[in-house]
Amino acid sequence: MICALIGLAVAMPAGSPGDDAHAEVLTRTDDVRADGFSSELKTSNGIEQTASGDEHGSIHGSFSWTSPEGEHVLVNYVADENGYHPEGAVLPTSPPIPDAIVRALDWLSSHPSAEEKHH
Repeated sequence: MICALIGLAVAMPAGSPGDDAHAEVLTRTDDVRADGFSSELKTSNGIEQTASGDEHGSIHGSFSWTSPEGEHVLVNYVADENGYHPEGAVLPTSPPIPDAIVRALDWLSSHPSAEEKHH
């Protein structure tokens, strides 16, 4: 049984999820001040994170890693009184509004209903 486990461990390819369990922190900085904070983290498996915040609770930051396919993934974000707003090429986006719907919305906005005309 022990030989089988050792064989599986040796056969596991480099860069596999198992390597994440053995990742080491390369750099970490944290600066907490009265007017906000800043932090940075880099690990041996390519994960990076930065963030800075102000006294109002707004945070600007980013995090990145390398996907199993070898793609560099980067997400930038702002978290403030308006919520959490991430941006990145890997995040899904909504499809464009079809032209027919755009035209219908334009027509509706330029032709108020009978109730709206009396108010």
